[in-house]
Amino acid sequence: MPESSFDTKVVHHKLDQQQVPNSKSTPIYQTSAFTFKDLDHLESYYEGDSPYLYTRERNPNTDELSGTVAQLEEAPAGVATSSGMSAILAGILSVAKPGDHIIAAEDLYGGTHKLITKELSTFGIDVTMVSFAELEEVKEAVQENTRLLYTESISNPFLRVEDLAGLVKLAKEKGLKTMVDNTFATPYLLQPYTSGIDLVVHSGTKYIGGHSDVTCGVLVGDQMLVQEATSKVVTLGANLSPFEAWLTQRGAKTLGLRMKQQSSNAEQVAKAVKKHAGVRTVYYPEYVSDRGHGAIVTIELDEKVNVETFFQSLGWIKIAPTLAGVETTISYPVRTSHRALSEKEKENIGINDYVIRLSIGIEDSEDIINQLTQAIEA
Repeated sequence: MPESSFDTKVVHHKLDQQQVPNSKSTPIYQTSAFTFKDLDHLESYYEGDSPYLYTRERNPNTDELSGTVAQLEEAPAGVATSSGMSAILAGILSVAKPGDHIIAAEDLYGGTHKLITKELSTFGIDVTMVSFAELEEVKEAVQENTRLLYTESISNPFLRVEDLAGLVKLAKEKGLKTMVDNTFATPYLLQPYTSGIDLVVHSGTKYIGGHSDVTCGVLVGDQMLVQEATSKVVTLGANLSPFEAWLTQRGAKTLGLRMKQQSSNAEQVAKAVKKHAGVRTVYYPEYVSDRGHGAIVTIELDEKVNVETFFQSLGWIKIAPTLAGVETTISYPVRTSHRALSEKEKENIGINDYVIRLSIGIEDSEDIINQLTQAIEA
């Protein structure tokens, strides 16, 4: 090799790949593109013999993450995206086209509610929001151009557990596709695809990542629909970065351990605060799975509780607009997740000034209970 100048060597020096030891952990492929040794090698990509060209289209780290979540959900295919919201949008657009109609649960997470009610119309997609608590209402909302039923396996923030079997039965009767946000349950507790749901979406930012240090989404499900959704992700530039994918994959390794502890803690917290005179209502599922019932507890404080003082008295429990980290956090839906809803929409689903959503962490359950009790009594 001819002698090169400093400027050339500093750009082109790299390890000989044949000398790189087998890494126990998947390396981070922090690259925007992949190179080819000649034109035949380049052509092999377009012929399907070489998997990687450009990271917006595909990367080993995002492949590993989407494959992991698909495997956990027992689904044949998956795609990782830049956020839970982009995964939701890609999933909807894989089914619904301009002129189509979808039906969505009215008690969705506020951000999803806004996406579906405010943004889908710009894609020419009509939406009807109804209560999924009674599937007869869903059935009555079906139109000739309806293509998709969209809901959450456990609703945010009131933790209504969806009747997945009933939803699948209705969808098959009407020739519709189904899509479920499984973020709160995670595949540790529920696997909607195995119940017949076509598409399952996760905000990987939450329990799959688990450490509040990534923003990520994953969509899994039917092979053809995921393939169509992947095309949307690539074209819209909604892909996930390699480093974010690597961090999320690392977090996913402890998903089972965290969900076991957090679900157990949440059940104990729900039972404890239910007895407190300062709490009017506790929302916590009676049954989700044999492994537990989730790590979110939503409470409605009694009107005699000063909400401002409550939030000022939480000590080490932090106020956060998100959830599912290893630390216990608390959010205020009326001013965060459901802020964009109209007063009528908030009223319809029960959001008011006294509704508090708790994301229970892995700390000692008695410490969590004592801190919450102190804040309520303050």
